[in-house]
Amino acid sequence: MKIYFATDHAGYEMKEALASYVEKDLGYTVADMGAHQSDVTDDYPDFIQLAAQEVSHDPNGSRGIVLGGSGEGEAMVANRFPNVRCAVFYGGDVDLMRLTREHNNSNMLSLGARRMTLDEAKAAVKLWLESPFSEEERHVRRLQKIEKIWPYR
Repeated sequence: MKIYFATDHAGYEMKEALASYVEKDLGYTVADMGAHQSDVTDDYPDFIQLAAQEVSHDPNGSRGIVLGGSGEGEAMVANRFPNVRCAVFYGGDVDLMRLTREHNNSNMLSLGARRMTLDEAKAAVKLWLESPFSEEERHVRRLQKIEKIWPYR
């Protein structure tokens, strides 16, 4: 499975560390969609859309991890794409990562880099990547209902 990373300046340092961790320690193939330097004048949609496009084209065979100061705007960009289900995490109960995979089959994760430590981010990412979708009928049914909403955007 390929993991697409993207961020703006606010998450640049954490993205660099997480991408390395995911590739070297967890063994995933990683693609870095930017930013490729810390530039306070950059705009997160420029990078996040690149990761979301890739996940949108291969929603079951890839995942995306995007970062920003809060992670909220980044999730908003990602969720504009069909087949993308981007969850937001900015610290706290890491078990939410398991639930967003089991219940919502999230394929993108938006992290609030200014709200957590690198160790917290690593724990969240590891659990999120390792947690499967439950495929329970009620969760499948709900996701099908979400997909039907898509044409109305």
